[in-house]
Amino acid sequence: MSTTTYSVSGMTCAHCVASVTEEIGELRGVRSVVVDLPTGAVTIDSDDALDDAAVEAAVEEAGYRLVYT
Repeated sequence: MSTTTYSVSGMTCAHCVASVTEEIGELRGVRSVVVDLPTGAVTIDSDDALDDAAVEAAVEEAGYRLVYT
C-alpha cells in the first residue's frame, strides 16, 4: 500500500473537490482520495506507487493543476 500527497491549485468549492476525487479515483489501484479544500492537499491511498504523470493527467482532466514546489 502507498500513500502520496499532492498539491492542487484552482479548487474553490465542493464541486471542485468532487471532480478531482472522481478523476483520480478512476486511476488503477487507487483505494481512496481525500481532498483538503483549504490547503489544496490531495492524499491518495493506492495499492502501489502511482505514476505522477497519470495523477497530473487526471487532475488536469478535472480542470485543475498540480503544484510542484
